[in-house]
Amino acid sequence: MRYERLAPAKINLFLHVGPLGDDGYHPLCSLVTFADVGDVVALNKDREVGFSIEGPFAEGLSPEAPNLVTRARDLWLAGYPDTPPAFHLTLDKRLPIAAGLGGGSADAAATLALLGETLGWERDEDEDEALARIAAGLGADVPMCLRGQPAMAGGRGDELDFPPVFPDLDAVLVNPGVPAPTGAVYGAYDDAGAPGDASEPSWPEPMQTVGEVGSFLQRCRNDLEAPAISLQPAIAEVLAALRGRPETLFARMSGSGATCFAICANRRDRQDLAFSLAAAHPGWWVQPCTLAGFRP
Repeated sequence: MRYERLAPAKINLFLHVGPLGDDGYHPLCSLVTFADVGDVVALNKDREVGFSIEGPFAEGLSPEAPNLVTRARDLWLAGYPDTPPAFHLTLDKRLPIAAGLGGGSADAAATLALLGETLGWERDEDEDEALARIAAGLGADVPMCLRGQPAMAGGRGDELDFPPVFPDLDAVLVNPGVPAPTGAVYGAYDDAGAPGDASEPSWPEPMQTVGEVGSFLQRCRNDLEAPAISLQPAIAEVLAALRGRPETLFARMSGSGATCFAICANRRDRQDLAFSLAAAHPGWWVQPCTLAGFRP
């Protein structure tokens, strides 16, 4: 039997980034949410442990190369030194690579959740706490992806808090087909003098409408947008295309790029926007979606 788990795309609705600290990390403040689209991790019970990659963005990825899915699997299996369960994992890579969507972290989180759900937990410890501990060892973004809910992220991205209330958002994700590796973008940010800061915005009252969300986001920034554009000018083309359409209420780059998002007033507008962009730019990855809102 095949078991599957969605690894939702992670979207930074804003991203404030401070200068590089003595610890080698950039402090940040970000409002993070998740889309209802993403990669898919599948598990088949087998006679031996295995891993494969398929999907529209599988090209260029090697199952033998180190990746967060196999790292998550191996850390989970470390709890079974005597008789580990046997299974085959498949990563269906549906999100672009180096796209600012947290794909690798989401894949690792989905792997941990899938293993816990399908193979059970035979250790003398709380499963949720154990999975959270493994996730924290895989990177700052993995715990928030394991949680899979909108969050306010601070510190290195590992300090999570509840965001203000806001509704579900109709959106369109667009990637121009170019990579924006996180390290290179942060390097360009540092070379530019790291002009941003990790300040937390002044939060409004609970946001009831999409228009209120857009007005709030206008007062925030993505400090990595300019350095990413300096490396990949195609990002600016995407933003211009999104901001030039009547269906777009608000548009910004997510994370370190190169994927950008547009927020629309309703599902019909998001479908119209996605259709028109895909027709005008057949080389772009265009995906209508819903971004999860937060309700306490």
